[in-house]
Amino acid sequence: MTTYYYTHPSFLNHDTGPGHPECAERLQAISNVLGAPEFSGLVRRQAPAATHEQLRLVHPQTQIDRILQAVPNQGYAYIDGDTVVSPASGDAALHAAGAVCAAVDAVLEGEADNAFCAVRPPGHHAEPSRSMGFCLFNNVAIAAEYARSVRAVERVAIVDFDVHHGNGTQTAFYEQPSVLYASTHQSPLYPGTGSVAETGVGNIFNVPLAAGSDGELFRKAVVEIIFRALHAFRPELILISAGFDAHRDDPLAALRLLEEDYAWISRELIGIADTWCRGRLVSTLEGGYHLGALGRSVAAHVRELLKAS
Repeated sequence: MTTYYYTHPSFLNHDTGPGHPECAERLQAISNVLGAPEFSGLVRRQAPAATHEQLRLVHPQTQIDRILQAVPNQGYAYIDGDTVVSPASGDAALHAAGAVCAAVDAVLEGEADNAFCAVRPPGHHAEPSRSMGFCLFNNVAIAAEYARSVRAVERVAIVDFDVHHGNGTQTAFYEQPSVLYASTHQSPLYPGTGSVAETGVGNIFNVPLAAGSDGELFRKAVVEIIFRALHAFRPELILISAGFDAHRDDPLAALRLLEEDYAWISRELIGIADTWCRGRLVSTLEGGYHLGALGRSVAAHVRELLKAS
């Protein structure tokens, strides 16, 4: 048993233009770090492309067509002011969603204990009928619905520790009691959602943190709210929206987490997965825009996944 690592060459070809923070260099930084000898135990897998049937689990066909038809033959096109597509973006978006579905299959079938998907574009801001915030399709939401609808997993938990609230994931499951969504995020900050009052049907747990919050405040809030909710929910599968932009060095926000905090929450979520899910856990990359901090934080996260496998 082991940790699967999914990526795909198309992710490096998704060109967002000069100076864009969600750039190909992010994936290169991760690849460089995970190429070190200590990560030789990772089982490396090339991500398949998601099918339209898989995408339709969350996104209507009209939205899928809108995004794929927006991809230009050359140059750049803008979904919104932040969300850029270029000729390879459609292929990358399909493989990003496909990676997480394939990882769900691998852990449910017992091929892997857990998995990490190094993908771009990210996904958690993509609502069913609206792409935004660097995100085209909602990778983690598609994987959750795939696990629930296709693989008959009764209770799926999504834990999102990106510094920005995953409005798209919350929207997708706001009235779905068989999916728990729990998020820590800086507030106020883009996209402006994620208040504690947003509770869905008792399945949404938002933990907004003020700018300047450090690892101690983060850990306290996670233990008191998110871990308690997870134990009450008793998930059969845990998915992680693993954004590393709450790191103190990240340029897009103002939380003050360190690599040790990412190692801690990874270790704790693995323990909860061991308790309720037979260890079945899949993590997928969201944000993280300081290349050095991103690489170190992913290393801390994946190191814990490997220890558990």
